Amino acid sequence: MTLQEPLPAVDRETLPDPVPLMGCPYKADPYPLYERMREAGPVHRVLFPSGVRAWLVTGYEAAHSALNDDRLGKHHDRGNDRWRARASIMPEPQHSQLQVHLLHQDPPRHTSMRRLVTDSFSPRRIEQLRPRFQELADSLVDALPVSGPADLVDGFAARFPLQVLAEVIGLPGDLAARFDRDWGKVVQPVGPTDPGRPLYEARLHGLQSYIAQVVAHKREHGDDDLLSRLVEARDRRELSQEELDSMIFQLLVAGQEPVTNQITTALIALLRHPGQLARLRDDPGLLPRAVEELLRYDSAFELTTWRFFDQDSDLHGTEVPAGDSVIVSLCAANRDPRRFPDPDTLDLDRSPNPHLAFGHGIHFCPGAALARAELRIALHTLLTRLPGLHLAVRDEDIEWIPAVLGRGTHHLPVGYDRRL
Repeated sequence: MTLQEPLPAVDRETLPDPVPLMGCPYKADPYPLYERMREAGPVHRVLFPSGVRAWLVTGYEAAHSALNDDRLGKHHDRGNDRWRARASIMPEPQHSQLQVHLLHQDPPRHTSMRRLVTDSFSPRRIEQLRPRFQELADSLVDALPVSGPADLVDGFAARFPLQVLAEVIGLPGDLAARFDRDWGKVVQPVGPTDPGRPLYEARLHGLQSYIAQVVAHKREHGDDDLLSRLVEARDRRELSQEELDSMIFQLLVAGQEPVTNQITTALIALLRHPGQLARLRDDPGLLPRAVEELLRYDSAFELTTWRFFDQDSDLHGTEVPAGDSVIVSLCAANRDPRRFPDPDTLDLDRSPNPHLAFGHGIHFCPGAALARAELRIALHTLLTRLPGLHLAVRDEDIEWIPAVLGRGTHHLPVGYDRRL
């Protein structure tokens, strides 16, 4: 099926308006709902648990177009009062102090800020660091039980990305050891009346204090690393203090949790397809292509963050009011049969594979090369050093995180024959 061939029409009335994106069945397997939405049309009004209503883009062609649509801006100032009233974004002053990073900037400011980080995540530099990443992965596997069971989130997937990130950005070991993974949950919307709001705000204050410690350390003990260069850019007035803190916030949060989640979703896909797992374990040369397919098949970045039109605009036949939030479903786009033949099949030989797991356009993930390297190293190390790897719980007992934008698991209990 080519991209131009239409799918059979489906009555839009079979879907509620707005479509609720919430609940355990949805988080465990959103793909049947995304299929219905794609077939009914490229744009739908949706409802999130926080009460936020947004416009969701689902098909590949529509998603690719929206990600490259310069009418859609990312800065929160574009949001209208309806969005702002329920968006559950960070309270002040933290919103102004931590939410002016790259994901929420538009050109030309986005261009100049992004330039400060790209060299540190270049494919060439990541390749140079690969031996160190392998040492870190092997050390974590060495600490696992000699034989199963083990939790691969707690024992590996939640630790490896932080250790790798510390190497890449220059986060000192003592500071890395003090990072609380729970701080990453501040990106999950918690409304002002939610019972979890006090804990959310406590995490927010903890993370903000930690960022201040990182900045103070780098100002006193600067080195040739990304964190030091960002602090120097602030001292040269190329960045405001709020932009500096926000960029460190983005590095710490976006540089860890999504990779943790992508390792777990990739492992779950392989554990559900033992024949594919065995093939990948026995043929390391398949890894680069397999990682691309695993990224397409179940992406940790399920949905993008907000985008906004600055005036009432047409979006693939739907009129979207100015300041309403527009969100792209990367997972729905990556399972579009008009772009990917037999999209619900895990095909490690799939080529070409133009998935959108890292987004597209000017907001394409700057850490994509790093994430790809981490996934290749993590999968190769776990599959080869833990023979007989299998799920230690029933598939339906896997605990999927309730995050709005991402996919992953809190725990991944596995068994294996022995640790090599």
